[in-house]
Amino acid sequence: MNTIAVITGGNRGLGRATALALGAAGTDVVLTYRSNEKEAAEVVEALTAMGRKAAALRLDTTSFGELPAFARTLGDTLRATWGRETFDFLVNNAGTAGFSPLGATGADDFDLMVDMHFKGVFFLTQELLPLLADGGRIVNTSTGLTRFVGEGWSVYAAVKSAVETYTRYLAKELGPRRISVNAVAPGPVATDFAGGAIRDDEELRTLMASRAALGRVGEPEDIGPVVAALLAPGTGWITGQRVEASGGTLL
Repeated sequence: MNTIAVITGGNRGLGRATALALGAAGTDVVLTYRSNEKEAAEVVEALTAMGRKAAALRLDTTSFGELPAFARTLGDTLRATWGRETFDFLVNNAGTAGFSPLGATGADDFDLMVDMHFKGVFFLTQELLPLLADGGRIVNTSTGLTRFVGEGWSVYAAVKSAVETYTRYLAKELGPRRISVNAVAPGPVATDFAGGAIRDDEELRTLMASRAALGRVGEPEDIGPVVAALLAPGTGWITGQRVEASGGTLL
């Protein structure tokens, strides 16, 4: 029986790369998307072409009142597609950039970062815990910016620091269920994050590459396999850890 992963924001960027890496490793996938159904369908098609079972469900992780209904829909999907009541892996990946320059950050922008990157992770995880199989695993997405400082990213980095703390608490509290919980902290990666700046701005790419021990910026395909490795059969003894995947940025 194949394992099943639920990946939020799995239609693009790091979520897509994670879904494909897990699919290649033999894991079936339920991915969520907020608005781009076509992208999500393309990922499902790619996974199906690998021989995996896959499904895409719409989810806005900041619509907290809708989370119970999402959990019911996920349960229905698991029963209809896999004949199961539970899934094995939860990857809390959904998010967006949030530039917060000192002295010019509004309350709405602040609240969005908290809601999307911390409150959404907390309440979605809480809602899905009854569906997560004992012996399963959780991976939360953090950022390298909780270690090294990038000017203007204070709120985004601070809420990701909260996710890292939450990761350790979850690891402790879910230990009796044999569920491991870890955080992956990507460094600069060439995605559409922050408007695709690292992906599209050659000057910025060169600058970021000069700060990495491995001499380049990351690609989504560098991060997806890291998440997949933390969900692989041989890594279940790792829990409560922050794993930075930054190519050695600012060592």
